[in-house]
Amino acid sequence: MGSGEKIMNLRKHLNLTQRQVANAIGVTDQTVSNWEQGIYKPRLTPAQTLALCQILNCSLEELVAVTSDHDSTAIS
Repeated sequence: MGSGEKIMNLRKHLNLTQRQVANAIGVTDQTVSNWEQGIYKPRLTPAQTLALCQILNCSLEELVAVTSDHDSTAIS
């Protein structure tokens, strides 16, 4: 399971839309969609990472575990 799929699972578990996640971290909903489809891997600033943790209701450690998979996908 890739990092985007894990983010999607966390998002859906909380009944959040891609737009809600995108707005919370300052990216477009298309960017979140691209992550979830495995087109790109998330590249976030520290502030965006904190915001993503907050909206997905997870700790930094959980998020790092989610986003540090060794996928062979492109970087956004």
